[in-house]
Amino acid sequence: MRVAVIGANGQLGADLVHAFEHDGATVTGLTHGDLEITDSDSVLQVLRNQQPDMIVNTAAFHHLETCEREPEKAFAVNAVGPRNLALIARQLDSVLVQVSTDYVFDGIRDTPYRERDLPRPLNVYGITKLAGEHFVHAITDRHFVVRTSGLYGRQPCRGKGGLNFVDLMLKLARERDEVRVVDSERVSPTSTKALARQIVVLSHSDSYGLYHATAEGSCSWFEFAREVFAMTDTRVNLKVASAHEFPAKVLRPSYSVLENGALKARGLNILKPWQEDLQEYLGVASPCPEVQAR
Repeated sequence: MRVAVIGANGQLGADLVHAFEHDGATVTGLTHGDLEITDSDSVLQVLRNQQPDMIVNTAAFHHLETCEREPEKAFAVNAVGPRNLALIARQLDSVLVQVSTDYVFDGIRDTPYRERDLPRPLNVYGITKLAGEHFVHAITDRHFVVRTSGLYGRQPCRGKGGLNFVDLMLKLARERDEVRVVDSERVSPTSTKALARQIVVLSHSDSYGLYHATAEGSCSWFEFAREVFAMTDTRVNLKVASAHEFPAKVLRPSYSVLENGALKARGLNILKPWQEDLQEYLGVASPCPEVQAR
């Protein structure tokens, strides 16, 4: 199978290249320098030359504050880009995998969101990603839309300052005696390596459509930080940040937990509890005693 991974130098893209290669696919990793997804001519020229059996799109404009300031650019990348890819995928009879987000939901509930639940995004980023989903659904039947949450991986994420949450916590613990983290948002932290493996499994299926794909279980950011420090035996005074300490400049869902319902219904779910993936990421065999948390 010939696979084109768009955004191959990103957190998820880099792991997807490795996962598909490990699976035996011939992979072409495409970056912004190779292809501009907002330009239909660029998409047509590059992918027509590549003739991929599958196109995996991880490219996104996801800095929340910048999306609010530049909604046209966010729409171009997150909605028009997937539209362009869906059009060429239909023309080439390629399968399109579009990576989407938990931010299509408003987070007002306290039970995991399923694929059938009605989206209601709170910000420009979520709105434009949902628009991208709709374009893909409308244009090509041979597609997988994969929503995920709380990604972290080895490759630096340029859109978020280069450090993922895990590495940021460890950096802060080296620099100060006390670390304060909010517990007002609940997520399912998902390793990009684990998600990449899941997408490879999904790629062997012809059960096209919408899928939620996150690590099993959920936690607050505070609980996630506590586990990071425990597993690495990092001694730091971890405290819950007050609600006004890190005020959000953009509305975001406070509950971003997704249920992998469609994957489980089709016997395709290989995602593990988030603690197991965190152990793998940190290279530890089992959690160490918890740090002091107040």
